[in-house]
Amino acid sequence: MTRTINGIDELKTLVGEHLGYSPYVEITQEQVNTFADATGDHQWIHVDPERAKAGPFGGPIAHGYLTLSLGPMLSPQVFIVTGISMGVNYGAGKIRFPSPVPVGSKLRLGATLLSVDDVAGGAQVTMEFVFEVEGAAKPSCVAEVIFRYYA
Repeated sequence: MTRTINGIDELKTLVGEHLGYSPYVEITQEQVNTFADATGDHQWIHVDPERAKAGPFGGPIAHGYLTLSLGPMLSPQVFIVTGISMGVNYGAGKIRFPSPVPVGSKLRLGATLLSVDDVAGGAQVTMEFVFEVEGAAKPSCVAEVIFRYYA
């Protein structure tokens, strides 16, 4: 269930808190192929299922940046911020990809609020996004993402 956070003042009370998880979504070969076309990254471990079977992961895997790019789709299923005029992606800090996302696996996002800092007209909000494959021992992507929310 999506958590509603009412404005910047409420965000400030939640620093350090895990905000929840998105539902799991299946990662398809079609998504991977479309991402490869969009980025020009057609490495065989992503787009050649037959060759990938003999590769290091036993089948095709999603691009790391495809996993990260699912944040804007999955995060509104974890939380939404109301009482603001606008929010924008501002950037990212540390990003790492500890384990693969196999095609056909199910992935979810967990979000933790790390900091809320005042900026002109609003706040800069840093979150830790952790993408997890169902049943995997380690997360697939851990990223510090930064938003700007304007009042």
